[in-house]
Amino acid sequence: MNSKIIANGILRAVAIMVGVVLLGWFFYKIQSVLAYLAIAAVLALLGRPIVLFLRRRLKFPNTLAVVVTMVFMLSIFLGILSLFIPLIAEQSKNLSLLDIEALKGDLTTLYLQTLDYFGASMGSFNSLLDESHIEENVLKGLDLGFIPNLLNSFVNALSNFSVGLFSVLFISFFFLKDSKLLQNGILTFVPNNKESNLVKSIDKINNLLSRYFAGILLQLFILFVIYTVALLIVGVENAVVIAFLCALFNIIPYIGPIIGGAIMITLTMTSFIDSDFSTVILPKALYVLIGLTIGQLIDNFFSQPFIFSTSVKSHPLEIFLIIIIAGLLFGVVGMVVAVPGYTAIKVILKEFLADYSFVKKLTKNL
Repeated sequence: MNSKIIANGILRAVAIMVGVVLLGWFFYKIQSVLAYLAIAAVLALLGRPIVLFLRRRLKFPNTLAVVVTMVFMLSIFLGILSLFIPLIAEQSKNLSLLDIEALKGDLTTLYLQTLDYFGASMGSFNSLLDESHIEENVLKGLDLGFIPNLLNSFVNALSNFSVGLFSVLFISFFFLKDSKLLQNGILTFVPNNKESNLVKSIDKINNLLSRYFAGILLQLFILFVIYTVALLIVGVENAVVIAFLCALFNIIPYIGPIIGGAIMITLTMTSFIDSDFSTVILPKALYVLIGLTIGQLIDNFFSQPFIFSTSVKSHPLEIFLIIIIAGLLFGVVGMVVAVPGYTAIKVILKEFLADYSFVKKLTKNL
């Protein structure tokens, strides 16, 4: 009898492990669908106040309110994309992308000015290149076969973006039309005696994440203003668009500000590529770097602690560790979704496992 019970226990444990592995494999295969659902859920959270305003104040029917909200949000998205057209055109003009000889001349001038500023001679630098055979190795390794692959990658990326955009808009429409749709879908997998706990968890998660995303928007707006002021003082063209782009990179924790800062300094230098390096380009780049530093100091010591403490009610050090761990496990995407995901997990733990001392300590501020 005991051997039979042990055998059944082993089989049950093996079956559970196999089920967990299969479930993980299934989620891995549909990760794009899960990403669409997550993005649509965020858009629904952001668009829900607009829908409620149209329904309650302007007496719009529910479907019409949702359609108007979707058109409004899509117009904002397309408007943001259209802002980058002048930036691309201006940078193309600055870099003379349509004139290869002019581009080579500008780069040569910038190269000579850089060597002169740092006190290096062109002869010594060229001799170093000759000794290391860098130029020869580069020419040997140059393969133009990457061009068709690059075109194929661009077409695939464009098609994936189109499918993703349509999927997100389609899902967002129904999430906005029926705010309980996602909740009802989750409840189908939950036992009846746990439904009330799950409903409380979902309501609290919606509340916390709404405040979190509102805080993120405030954070991006503060950085956008600081970056815009810095670029306008320096005299960079399309300062508003560049500031918006670089502020947007702060959605990615820790890595995003570095990428945004590098882009801002690069675009500043290319905007004045025809000017003298030591008297114009370098000072303007340093002024932009000062503006970046001021923006990041305000963000790190004011914006982020305020957002984390008041919206998701977690300590900044706690959030830092969670973001680092998520980044190591899942890369950049993990860093972006770390805070919302961690907040949801804490709320669910408090509702379902509140009797455990560890959970009580972890969720005492919720």
